[in-house]
Amino acid sequence: MRTVRWAALGLVAVSVGLAVIFSTRFGRDPGLVPSPLLGQPAPTPTLPRLDGSGDFDLSSLRGRVVVVNFFASWCLPCREEQDDLSAAAEAFADRGVTVVEIVYQDTTEAAAAFLEETEFSDQAIYLTDPAGRAAIAYGVFGIPETFFVDQEGVVVGKAVGATDALVLGSTIDAVLRGEEPGQQVLGETFDGP
Repeated sequence: MRTVRWAALGLVAVSVGLAVIFSTRFGRDPGLVPSPLLGQPAPTPTLPRLDGSGDFDLSSLRGRVVVVNFFASWCLPCREEQDDLSAAAEAFADRGVTVVEIVYQDTTEAAAAFLEETEFSDQAIYLTDPAGRAAIAYGVFGIPETFFVDQEGVVVGKAVGATDALVLGSTIDAVLRGEEPGQQVLGETFDGP
């Protein structure tokens, strides 16, 4: 009887210990961790254009505010925010802002079809990331993730989860005023299809 009691007590202690470990380490949402890129120079890789018309060097955008969004066709929140990203590209183009959307873990064909189904802008730049190097450089844990880069090429803001017109507009306006909006967690992200 005493042995059974000690075994049960030991089992409870091990269960509590494992629960603490899993809840503090393995269950942590990486989107809640502040981006180490905030306040740092933005990565500026050269990536293929989604339409196949050549490569685009992100460093060519220095002097403009740049909104860098990672998206995929299989991401439902990406579908929710796409119209607002396109509208922001149109609305802010003449104010020195460029929206760059980078395909994340998706095929070129699926991403192009996604943009045909949703809304795309002639003012935005659509790129692929075939080796995933841009996503790694930006520290993308899941999508959608959106980074805001100031005119000096420094990451001053990040939105985790789907953005909307209000978030995009107010954050872009803040960057244009010289402010550093920091990180906002807006919703869920997905790391794969």
